[in-house]
Amino acid sequence: MVAIDIVKPGKAGRDDPFGNDGLARLLADMQITLEQFSELLGLIYQGPMEAIPWGSALTRLRTHLKSNWITMILRPAAANLAALVIRDGGNGAELYDSSYKQFSVFSLDPFVGLPRDKPVTIDEMIEAKRWLSGEFFKQYLEPNQIRYILGADITAEGGTEFRLRATRAPAAADFSAADKAFCQVLIAHFKRAVNLHSRMGLMEVEMKLYATAMDSMLVGAVVLDEKGVVMRVNSIAEKILDDKDGININRGQLTAEYRGEDRELQRLIRLVLEMPAGKPAIAEATSLTRPSGRTKLGLLIRPIPVGEWSEGPHRPAVVVFIRDPERKSQPSFELVRQLFDLTPAEARLALLLADGMTLDEAAEALEIRKNTIRAHLRSIFSKTGVKRQTTLVSLMLSSVAAIR
Repeated sequence: MVAIDIVKPGKAGRDDPFGNDGLARLLADMQITLEQFSELLGLIYQGPMEAIPWGSALTRLRTHLKSNWITMILRPAAANLAALVIRDGGNGAELYDSSYKQFSVFSLDPFVGLPRDKPVTIDEMIEAKRWLSGEFFKQYLEPNQIRYILGADITAEGGTEFRLRATRAPAAADFSAADKAFCQVLIAHFKRAVNLHSRMGLMEVEMKLYATAMDSMLVGAVVLDEKGVVMRVNSIAEKILDDKDGININRGQLTAEYRGEDRELQRLIRLVLEMPAGKPAIAEATSLTRPSGRTKLGLLIRPIPVGEWSEGPHRPAVVVFIRDPERKSQPSFELVRQLFDLTPAEARLALLLADGMTLDEAAEALEIRKNTIRAHLRSIFSKTGVKRQTTLVSLMLSSVAAIR
């Protein structure tokens, strides 16, 4: 809940909703209680975390403004970019239907170029007779019982532009000065919430990028909370755990198959959990035997750095990296060919060698003579700058071609 302090009356006039006692009078005019206003602000800041961003806030705002439709345009449409639009028409927030996402529709909208960060009505911007006879009104607004529009074009951090629109039916009254003043109060809060949304979006993109890189390198990652309970795993760790070969998750805990190795694993996890915050992170390592007889799994256990202001339970505290030596990264054929300027035949041979084949096995797989294979190999050595087959394999597996 967001707390609002209402101070003692000052010198502000009745028409100045932003004086010392302006907010109290404004809420009284709007028939909105302080508790309702606080709840609305809470929903605005909750917006970035909702499945439909700001869906709950828009639903509540539509009620307070007595609107038949409320719309938030997070990303205006462009010729090659669909708009990102959330709306509420009385049945809960939803994303626009695809028919509303076309640039041609938005290009007809006359309610554009509004004063920055200032709520205005369409009748203040455009002569009523002219816009009521326009194609946009007749084709898209009139059929949806829209006559009056209150809007604001808002610029957030980094120049991000978004728009708010509220509408009323022909039988209703136009939006009042109090309605505009109320929206003016909310603009600063929407700005901050959109800034948070943008930053969260950047963090999500970075996280996906790092996750993709780890998946490409075939490194499993299991994140544990401060009690050692598994919080999440990446796709590679899921595959390793699904094998149930040496390592499992039991009752939310990461466990080893064999008792002695499990005791050591739990000891290392506790050791890492107990490491003092703010000290240099020290990783612990161990290996786990697999009942199948396959090569042992390698584990690296390290603390997750905690921010200076981090607090609260159930936070990421430890990450366990898992490496299965028998899982081999397969570089992309096309990327290998482009990266080293190889012919298709040379690229196929390089990938077979990287997969562990001998020259004889590769010749048989490609159905070509050994002399041809050796000629291809000499050409590959020349183009990649290596002189040994083992170095070539290492190059293939460690090059950017392995990160797809």
